[in-house]
Amino acid sequence: MTVLKLLLVRHGQSVGNTEGRMEGCSSTGLTPLGMEQSQRLGQHLATTGWHPTHIYCSPLARSTATLAEIVKGLGKEAFQAANEPNSATHAAIAGTPHATTLASDQTVPVTLLDDLKEYDAGIFTGLTWAEACDRYPDLCHQLETNLDWQPIPQAETLEQGHNRAQRVVDGLIERHCNGDRVLVIGHHWILQHAIACLMGCDRAWGLPMANTALFEFWLDRDRWLQPGLNRLNSELWRIKRFNATAHLHHPREC
Repeated sequence: MTVLKLLLVRHGQSVGNTEGRMEGCSSTGLTPLGMEQSQRLGQHLATTGWHPTHIYCSPLARSTATLAEIVKGLGKEAFQAANEPNSATHAAIAGTPHATTLASDQTVPVTLLDDLKEYDAGIFTGLTWAEACDRYPDLCHQLETNLDWQPIPQAETLEQGHNRAQRVVDGLIERHCNGDRVLVIGHHWILQHAIACLMGCDRAWGLPMANTALFEFWLDRDRWLQPGLNRLNSELWRIKRFNATAHLHHPREC
């Protein structure tokens, strides 16, 4: 059966990750390890024959840099990517075409999607937890002593973030069909919510997620919106890989 394949990927290790920063909607670049992780992922995809037909990527630097390295791993040294004209992000990568060309000379459309950005952490953006505690001791104490959600000044709400993830999933389903292979590059928090949306959960689950971890879903796009018992038919909805990191642990196989 021909299916729609969705491959969700967290970005490679960023400088902010190593410093323990709450990067949110800000961004640092990749570390040398993050670049290696991303290239290994591209090599792994090439080796296993998983060539994307469409790519969606967060416009933040740590994600676009991950895409650039994945493309190198797939066999194309020059990264050429930009948002589509109707994307919410404009001129994120100025002066470049709206596609990337892989080693097979296959031209793949790339969309930089604002809804794939990480959680907007408001006043915590770019800070380490120690820095946040120093600047906002009362708020941080409340957050450390009470697990109930509490608003952070200037940050988006959990509902706003979850709605972004739902828009991502709805857009992928609406725009693509069986036979498409869609690569999605995003961030830990937003991908947790996108996965919850794909799986029809009414809550978001905390998932440990290594840099460049893979989540692959196969679904019958033609039956996705149909009511009835097929929603319970596991032949039509399959999780092929969940939090997979084999490309990191077995580089020779890449």
